[in-house]
Amino acid sequence: MINVITLVHGRRNHLANLIQGLESSSVLPNGLWIVHMNEGSGECYSPVFPIHTLQVDDPGGLPLAKARNCVSAIDPAAPWVFLDVDCIPAHDLLAQYCDGLQRQPDALHMGQVRYLPEGANRPGWTEAALHAQGVEHPLARFRTGAGNPLPHHLFWSLNFACTASTFARIGGFDEGYRGYGGEDTDFAFRARHEGVPLLDNPAMAFHQYHPTFDPPLNHFADIVINARRFHGRWGAWPMEGWLRAFQERDLVHWSDERLDIIQPPSAESVAQALNTKRLGF
Repeated sequence: MINVITLVHGRRNHLANLIQGLESSSVLPNGLWIVHMNEGSGECYSPVFPIHTLQVDDPGGLPLAKARNCVSAIDPAAPWVFLDVDCIPAHDLLAQYCDGLQRQPDALHMGQVRYLPEGANRPGWTEAALHAQGVEHPLARFRTGAGNPLPHHLFWSLNFACTASTFARIGGFDEGYRGYGGEDTDFAFRARHEGVPLLDNPAMAFHQYHPTFDPPLNHFADIVINARRFHGRWGAWPMEGWLRAFQERDLVHWSDERLDIIQPPSAESVAQALNTKRLGF
């Protein structure tokens, strides 16, 4: 038995594809838990597993950490799979996680992701077509095989699994992070501090396209605030590539010890940062 958790704000078509993927799973979930952030709960139904909804609101921005911590309300007897709403799970994703968790229940298990171009998720998609059209993220080169350890700074919450006891040992996600950026790495660093290994798992998900910004100037304020919080705890800076890009645009002054805003990005510069490759990352 295994539970699946996904966070949602919009993206209803993507959510429908996630549910469709789970319905074709070789191991069916005990239930799908949909956590709606800053929006009302939608109507979702599956004939093969129960779907539950929760709602989390925060006027200060998307409460990603708080929404993930809602898992404390979910049956702790079965492990949890955290799957981003943009992801379509492969038919054996849950089976791969069940196998990995059975072998090493006290670890974090991080699955694989292939990124889809725009239009690959149109009605009629098949898993074979998704696999053929999807591309690996460049960081996939650091993976060395199923069950092998991964550096904790490579963790991201797009597709991972753990037991309730492991999540509690780490302490969940820090709800002091608001909006976009930093909370995943903080979670992973606290896992490392608690001696929780991060392990490679072959559980595959296909990331559906949505517009992205490079660098993510649309999340400028959140990234700066969250980076400061992370540095205050760990004495290191997260998201260095993005901070460097902000510095190169004369938006921030960044040193080993300080991160200060010079000026926020203009609406024009945000628009110019839109990624036109349409590959999803």
